[in-house]
Amino acid sequence: MIDVANEFNLPTYVFFTSSSAFLGFNLYIETLCVDHNQDHVIELSNSEGEIVAPSFVNPVPKTAFPADYWTQGGLDFVICSIRDLRKAKGIMVNTFLELETHAMKSFTDTNFPPVYHVGLLLNLDVVVKKTDDMDVIRWLDGQPQSSVVLLCFGSAGSFSEVQVKEIARGLEQSGHRFVWSLRLSPHLAQSFEDPKVLLPDGFLERTVGIGKVIGWAPQVSLLAHEAVGGFVTHCGWNSILESLWFGVPMVAWPMYAEQQLNAFEMVVELRLAVDLKLDYKMDLFNPNVNTIIVTTEEVERGIRRVMEDNEVRAKVKETSKLSGATLVEGGSSYASVGYLVQEIMSNIV
Repeated sequence: MIDVANEFNLPTYVFFTSSSAFLGFNLYIETLCVDHNQDHVIELSNSEGEIVAPSFVNPVPKTAFPADYWTQGGLDFVICSIRDLRKAKGIMVNTFLELETHAMKSFTDTNFPPVYHVGLLLNLDVVVKKTDDMDVIRWLDGQPQSSVVLLCFGSAGSFSEVQVKEIARGLEQSGHRFVWSLRLSPHLAQSFEDPKVLLPDGFLERTVGIGKVIGWAPQVSLLAHEAVGGFVTHCGWNSILESLWFGVPMVAWPMYAEQQLNAFEMVVELRLAVDLKLDYKMDLFNPNVNTIIVTTEEVERGIRRVMEDNEVRAKVKETSKLSGATLVEGGSSYASVGYLVQEIMSNIV
């Protein structure tokens, strides 16, 4: 589309839906491929240790690399994407300066198009009001403030039977209230109409009153509820932004794509989340192949930490305030959008 627009002398601006740290990381990987070669980067990605990337403050562990960097085809896609982004007049990123200050500054003095932080861009119209007839919302209405941990792993975040049982035992042993959006791996979903049959014997009976196991979850509505005080998440960028907006601290359980890098940024770089399993990876097409099992003890420990770590909780609450302030007149994203509009107008006059 950029090539088509250029034929008509129309300026092109690209909206990047992940973090600016991940955008900068892709730019760094593309540079490595150009300066060396793709075989060198593949070998680097498959080795142990860390690398220093400009968009991150701390050295990035290679276990956090997206799986795309392990193959020739994956690197071809990264190189092609960055090459096309270089043709744009500017890149809009769904982030805000106060959240990713270092990552945004890493684009300074590069030959990359200007990067504009225009977030947070969230769909908050879907927040369910307390008067709405939803069983899980009514249940949350009866729970103490910040007492419930939410477990929700996105549209592709599904689990094997073994992993389901480990999560259930970890939840029960933590002693904390919970809402769990339970999704099965595709082949299990074909065999079991109700995923609850895979839970440990007696689990639902023992957790009556302190927990809810549901299917699809209205994630934004749940994060917005004052009873929710922790969020076990796959670290998709939209889920992270929603959690920060509502001031809910996270437990990082990344699964695929760039989620390991997102988790590393939240846990190590910004200390807005606690670690559950930063190096966890799953095969979207076959979740039971070479997938590490997160144990009962690890689940329990992660939940206890997020519900009891007052330092992380305070930091997330402060970030929540900043996320609201950035969007109003005088805020950093408000100003950035203004600069973007001026730039667009100058390119079409």
